[in-house]
Amino acid sequence: MTDPHLAEVIAERRQLINLAYRLLGSLAEAEDVAQETYTRWYALTEQQREAIESPGAWMTTVASRICLDLLGSARARREQYVGDWIPEPLPGGWLDGTGSAPTDPADRVTLDESISMAFLVVLDSMTPTERVSFVLHDVFRYTFPEIAEIVGRTPAACRQLASNARRRLDTERDRSTTERADVVRSFKQAWESQDIEALVGLLDPQAVATADSGGLALAFLEPISGAEQIAGAWMEIATRGMAVTLHECLVNGQPGLVGRLDGATVSVYAFDVADGRITRIWVVRNPEKLRPWSVG
Repeated sequence: MTDPHLAEVIAERRQLINLAYRLLGSLAEAEDVAQETYTRWYALTEQQREAIESPGAWMTTVASRICLDLLGSARARREQYVGDWIPEPLPGGWLDGTGSAPTDPADRVTLDESISMAFLVVLDSMTPTERVSFVLHDVFRYTFPEIAEIVGRTPAACRQLASNARRRLDTERDRSTTERADVVRSFKQAWESQDIEALVGLLDPQAVATADSGGLALAFLEPISGAEQIAGAWMEIATRGMAVTLHECLVNGQPGLVGRLDGATVSVYAFDVADGRITRIWVVRNPEKLRPWSVG
């Protein structure tokens, strides 16, 4: 018999991936969570499914609990990871007209501040219950009693968890996308022209650059701190002789850069900008995390 909720549960896929990506920082894992949620839905008997008043709420609860379990084991998995782990970057459309972003709406996540690389990196520093409580409440507007049912805590405890998480996020700075794009464009031009003085001037003196290769591509293993040190490292990259072309694009909804070699994406650069200078650079070189960038 055809599932009477079929259209409703299929429509939930985008919501599930949106939620799971923010909770896990991995599109591949988010897709797996969505698939597992559907598997559990169809493992129910027809009578059990009929008894569920809101299939969408049921699926969100199941997906959140799957993510909570995965977050609990993530630390152990990260200990085996080579170098630093950075959330998987998502394409958000080209800014310079050289290509097009993947367009499957079910597989793309809404591009807003809650998936910026800076936001996701802070989320990754939270405990699993803090992260789930904060994302469900502040991003998806779930009530604390609803969240309590999902994470197995009291509503008051969930409120405190979300409050603790909120304090970790820097929500004070109002950075315009135009300003970010101008700074990233200037960084690209200075890098391509090997103008080290210009690079230093675009970097905050306390800037930090972090790379993620997973041991599968050439990259620096330890974070680089300081404007001069970062500029020096980027000059070394520029003089390696590989014909990498740089393109301006949106990375997780914010201005960034993508590096291509012989038509293949080999690196993605995300930036955080404050007061007209770059404060953080995240470089993703792990080819397994660049899968979404191979389309288009």
